[in-house]
Amino acid sequence: MAELPVTLDDIRQAAARIAGVVVHTPCLRSETLSRIARADVWLKFENLQFTASFKERGALNTLLQLTPEERKRGVIAMSAGNHAQGVAYHAGRLGIPATIVMPSFTPNTKVTHTRSHGATVVLHGSTLAEAGAEAHRLAAEHRLVFVHPYDDPRIVAGQGTMALEMLEDVPQLDTLVVPVGGGGMIAGCAVAARGLKPDIKVIGVESAGYSAMRQLLAGEPVTAGGDTIAEGIAVRDIGKLPLSLCRALLDRVVAVGEVEIEQAICLLIEIEKTVTEGAGATGLAALLACPELFVGRKVGLVLSGGNIDTRLLASVLMRGLVRDGRIVRLRLRITDAPGQLARVARIIGRAGGNIVEVQHQRLFGGVVAKAADLDVTVETRDRHHMDELVSVLKADGFSVRVLEGVEA
Repeated sequence: MAELPVTLDDIRQAAARIAGVVVHTPCLRSETLSRIARADVWLKFENLQFTASFKERGALNTLLQLTPEERKRGVIAMSAGNHAQGVAYHAGRLGIPATIVMPSFTPNTKVTHTRSHGATVVLHGSTLAEAGAEAHRLAAEHRLVFVHPYDDPRIVAGQGTMALEMLEDVPQLDTLVVPVGGGGMIAGCAVAARGLKPDIKVIGVESAGYSAMRQLLAGEPVTAGGDTIAEGIAVRDIGKLPLSLCRALLDRVVAVGEVEIEQAICLLIEIEKTVTEGAGATGLAALLACPELFVGRKVGLVLSGGNIDTRLLASVLMRGLVRDGRIVRLRLRITDAPGQLARVARIIGRAGGNIVEVQHQRLFGGVVAKAADLDVTVETRDRHHMDELVSVLKADGFSVRVLEGVEA
């Protein structure tokens, strides 16, 4: 095979460059996830980096290779989040002026964090592509060095240091599962992993709405769009350099849906007590969605980042409880008479349910004048316990219906 544009030696040099500054994050086995997946599952905790993302690796590797004249001129990048913070943080450390162009929809918390590292933030455009065009315009106008988020050999080599660490810590791994956005991370990890273990499998994961790598490798037209919780990998355009490396080195790319990603976020919090953003949870989502690919294998998952909005995280966790039947909404038809609400509460309490919310409806929904609909939101142990609650209420003479929750 012809020599690749990024080599194992490039990645080893990057590892030496960033050593002692970027965290060598732990790669730990999950007993419970291994049991669920029927595989030997190891987690690479890149959410423990200072900026809570792997993006620091490529950013620092690139900044350290700038000439003194380039450092003086300053750098510019376009990003909606993690790349922005990685460039801003390390540029600030190194005394390099940094400008970050972010789309206007970027969450305030990410804008604030990026500014806190000393970068100048420019909000421009309604898409990442528009922000990128503005960043290129400003780079040309002010002679700034453009730091691309994924289509740069220095970035690819920096991201590949993750796989070096994983195989150094857990040499028995035979499969790596890596999120795919623009392709820089998986390209670097594939170069490192296949360079060290030529027979290792490298599998990419994309969200179903943004599957550009999978479509390009299959020779299909690229279609992308829509809302996704994995906004960190919601990228329509794969970099030319990462694509060339992935054509040579990847085993396959799988797509995962929003439900699997949400379930993975919930499992990582409940089982591993670790917070991941949507993109960071896609590796585990792939194990849930495509178990046949991983049964019996020694699998390394990259938890690529932990920068998730707290309100979104709260919503994901509550939706997970609804999916699991641990929060359920019951609609009961009761007579409009004193004591009925107390009676319902007693029955649910005796059965071990915890009432979270009650809504009493007399006026809407076709209820007769001497009856009322009672919507009760109840915390339960699991779906079996939910069924028990419904049974005891029905046994006491109530008409009960489980109201539809989040789609499974």
